[in-house]
Amino acid sequence: MITLNKFLSGTLVSLFLFTGMQAQNRPSWAKETPEQKEKRMAWWTHDRFGMFIHWGIYALPARHEWVKQYEKISDADYQNYFDRFDPDLYNPREWAAQAKKAGMKYMVVTTKHHDGFCLWDSKYTDFKVTNTPYGKDLIKPLVEAFRAEGIRIGFYYSLIDWHHPDFTYDRLHPNGPKSKEEREEANRKRNMDNYRRYMKDQLTELLTQYGQIDELFMDFSYPGENGKGHEEWDAEGLLKLVRQLQPNIIVDNRMGMDHTDWGWDFVTPEQFMPQTWPTVNGERVPWETCQTFSGSWGYHRDEHTWKSVHQLIVMLAETVSKGGNLLLNVGPTARGNFDDRANERLEGIGRWMKFNGRSVYGCTQAPAEYAVPQNCFLTYHPEKKRLYIHVVEWPFKSLHLPGYRGKIEYAQLLHDGSEVKFRTQSKAGGHTTETSGADDVMLQLPVQRPDSELPVIELFLK
Repeated sequence: MITLNKFLSGTLVSLFLFTGMQAQNRPSWAKETPEQKEKRMAWWTHDRFGMFIHWGIYALPARHEWVKQYEKISDADYQNYFDRFDPDLYNPREWAAQAKKAGMKYMVVTTKHHDGFCLWDSKYTDFKVTNTPYGKDLIKPLVEAFRAEGIRIGFYYSLIDWHHPDFTYDRLHPNGPKSKEEREEANRKRNMDNYRRYMKDQLTELLTQYGQIDELFMDFSYPGENGKGHEEWDAEGLLKLVRQLQPNIIVDNRMGMDHTDWGWDFVTPEQFMPQTWPTVNGERVPWETCQTFSGSWGYHRDEHTWKSVHQLIVMLAETVSKGGNLLLNVGPTARGNFDDRANERLEGIGRWMKFNGRSVYGCTQAPAEYAVPQNCFLTYHPEKKRLYIHVVEWPFKSLHLPGYRGKIEYAQLLHDGSEVKFRTQSKAGGHTTETSGADDVMLQLPVQRPDSELPVIELFLK
């Protein structure tokens, strides 16, 4: 019997070895054996499910977290939201309780988004929550509340900053000059060296003042003409600092270090579902998809493309079935609470996770020898040697498992632990007898679909 980490270790070993040149050029502070990386990421590859929190003064306009850029709002007009930010209903203990009930094992919060507004009392800027009417650090009580519920802590930090006076104008800046010549002239008065120092100073605050930080989500690079990539950020210098301050932290791949095998820990497909386990140079890599309830990350009052509870649960099962993690986002309101639509979905996911969580935690993609039945997703727990069949569309009377003969000891519905009988049928029968291939197994299911958003069948394997 093997552990999940050993099951995945081949992936990590391959990742480390995908070019010999990469290993030779890895800086001394980034040297790590595959076994060390496996150990560092073990909690993450086990827990699978986290809460993303996008929150800032963009909750007041309530028209998407990119509202400043989308609507080209001037600094003076955007200041209206800063001057009125007062989340009087903010209770991070409630947020943490909701995340725990939903089955989420870690949390990532936007300490600073692209508008530059900081949710903690940074000494390097005045554009921070302690200068708003609210007047208090939002991050410390949030960290304490989630940690008290046993939920691990992650910080999101934007590489972009549309407020900082030394952040040079580029193609994404909402208030930049239109022409290339005007932009170049304006940027002569801006100094990216100062901004790079600012980022390091702020990351030092975040990674030294709140205890152990488990995940860092740096967002994002857009290299090329009139853009910014790893050189503009000094991504290597940032990562070196992060590793020094928090040696066990897990870092995403958005600093533009994709040309290395050491400048990131996992890849981050956003707002879509990969067709298969993501690869780099042909090798599977750790991955986490970040997804929203609707089409916006920040609170959006009038956005109506919200996913159903069923869609979200299927999304979670599909993610784990491909060896990945799901980071599911909530955008709190300007008053500091989760709106009713978010609460409804969190509660629905929690009801399902209460009875089916063991098909998620510690699970990964099933070995290739187990074919995926029609209208199903498979997850696999290597330590327990159990296979979980997530049945998206409930079949009539039986579920065919091709090639499973001789591989199953016992089967049950996971939500209530009730036995599911199974049989093989290799010879032809009468016109009322269902048949299958010689190596197939037929699970004999109740005609009525179980009262579950996504029924799960648990197979105990030989």
